[in-house]
Amino acid sequence: MAKAEKKHTLHPTQLSESETKNPFLVALGERVRALRARQGTTRKALSLMTGVSERHLANLEYGEGNASILVLQQVAAALECSLAELIGDVTTSSPEWLMIRSLLENKDENTLRRARVAIGEALGTVGVSTAASSRIALIGLRGAGKSTLGQMLADDLDFPFVELSQEIEKFAGCSISEIQALYGANAYRRYERRALEEAIQIYPEAVICTPGGLVSDTSTFNLLLSHCTTIWLQADPEDHMQRVTKQGDLRPMAASKEAMEDLKHILAARAAFYSKAQYKLDTSAQSLEATFLALRELVRKSLHLPI
Repeated sequence: MAKAEKKHTLHPTQLSESETKNPFLVALGERVRALRARQGTTRKALSLMTGVSERHLANLEYGEGNASILVLQQVAAALECSLAELIGDVTTSSPEWLMIRSLLENKDENTLRRARVAIGEALGTVGVSTAASSRIALIGLRGAGKSTLGQMLADDLDFPFVELSQEIEKFAGCSISEIQALYGANAYRRYERRALEEAIQIYPEAVICTPGGLVSDTSTFNLLLSHCTTIWLQADPEDHMQRVTKQGDLRPMAASKEAMEDLKHILAARAAFYSKAQYKLDTSAQSLEATFLALRELVRKSLHLPI
């Protein structure tokens, strides 16, 4: 009777490096070695500068073990580079990226905005005559009045009214909540981008109501800014909450105290992005009728239409 073949199990040390090492840690180690080489620093010298043992640095460079954020901060400081460059941020991936970063570093918001617009023009990604674009995009958090005022404005201008959330659902074939639950946030952002691209392609004139979180995706927000006249509809947190609740969505009130705090944090976090809009209108300052008249005047002046 033939002997049964003996099965061999590889010991971890016999596995290939690609099977035992985390790809991120391997890439991190390669960048540390490259940055050390760029500076002409030995591992021993780096150890003295950082207070991190040579053995620990060797493990870091060869993708073995998990370096703490404090160690990475010390290594970055010693190598005279940013933590972003050490961990592989895309804006540190080439000499040109690094030189652009250095030009923009510590510049004020107005200078950065001018640089962004100039880059857009150089790359041909800025729409024609964006200052007077007949695509009017309303941005702001849910409950700011985008749908109500947007429909009123579209009727007044005799423009198509595009509710971008509805277009996203058409592309996906399901509701936004189902997109998030089934496919996740990344898939939702892809549908959002696709819906905006099609709206820009189809409608030379339109009033576009955008989802409140569109500004969270900087590439999609750049596309919006480049091809539309943008207006930030701003409101007090209390008005946001009240209007959303009146629409029949009781979710914000599930934990009322925490919900209001969360809402304020979201508004604060997104305000810097919303403020990139060409115009801003406070929808809490006066009645709906008066707010619409203010919006109508703002848009008609921008488009050089009779008021």
